[in-house]
Amino acid sequence: MKKVACVGILVADVIVEPVANYPQKGILEPVNSITMHNGGNAMTAAINLRKLGVESSLVGMVGKDMFGEFLKGKLKEAGVDVGGIKVNDTVQTSASVLMIDATGERSFFHCTGTNAVFSQQDIDYDVIRDCDMVFVTGSFLLDTFDGEGTMEFLKTCKEMGKTTFLDVCWDAKGKWGELLNMSMPYIDYFMPSIDEAVCIAGEDDPEKIADVFVSRGVKNVIIKIGSKGSYLRKEGETKGQLYPPFYVENPVDTTGAGDSFCSGFLAAYACGKTEEECMVFANATGAHCVMAKGATTGIKSFEEIMEFIQKNKKN
Repeated sequence: MKKVACVGILVADVIVEPVANYPQKGILEPVNSITMHNGGNAMTAAINLRKLGVESSLVGMVGKDMFGEFLKGKLKEAGVDVGGIKVNDTVQTSASVLMIDATGERSFFHCTGTNAVFSQQDIDYDVIRDCDMVFVTGSFLLDTFDGEGTMEFLKTCKEMGKTTFLDVCWDAKGKWGELLNMSMPYIDYFMPSIDEAVCIAGEDDPEKIADVFVSRGVKNVIIKIGSKGSYLRKEGETKGQLYPPFYVENPVDTTGAGDSFCSGFLAAYACGKTEEECMVFANATGAHCVMAKGATTGIKSFEEIMEFIQKNKKN
């Protein structure tokens, strides 16, 4: 079985609920709970992979503070290799405060912290050398690593013989292809959501989007299309295929569904499954994510998800 290095963002999430009113200055507003959780694309993927039985390492940065210790503790508890995490003495760990009202709507305060200063120079290539697959996730939220840093890192990974995967976040700055196009020749599997893919490619049809990405150097294109499932264009082919989603009757929480899809694909790939099998497994893993509250809570073992696929596959 292959080992996966997850490279990118990790965040400490402080969740306050339910928030009925934002207190005026000097006023205390009671709530039912204030809890801390792990978040961030790379951390979610690394933990999901371990739950699916695949070895994973996390490569990223935290501060020398309680948030950083909390995140490293959660990773160790999950069995993730933390040898690739750098500790910054002067910048705080990336953190968010999520205020959730009685209807489930969320408002955020966010400090980018160490995710913003993490760079290619912070990567321990011995950790990368020990892995077979490299998953960069959180692009467009990694201020220093985005652009040339990502390109140089992926180029080095390909020179080392690694299989590369990349997913992005929403680019609030609107730079999109300006930051990513240079990296595409070094991406074996590009895995954006449909909304992000439209902004990067300037097209709104999955086939046309895939044409653009392939023309820029991507080997295989995977697009997450939410309730419509997912799309795969394999290397060397001119047409892609849609893979239907697994229906979840009463979804609880969509947080981390896209990251879970990617985790499922990576896990199945690490276990030697075909790309078609990986897509089905990825859809099933994403479905499990929305069955429980939290980004990683609903993820089951590899065997359990395979059983779910067998019971729910359409003839």
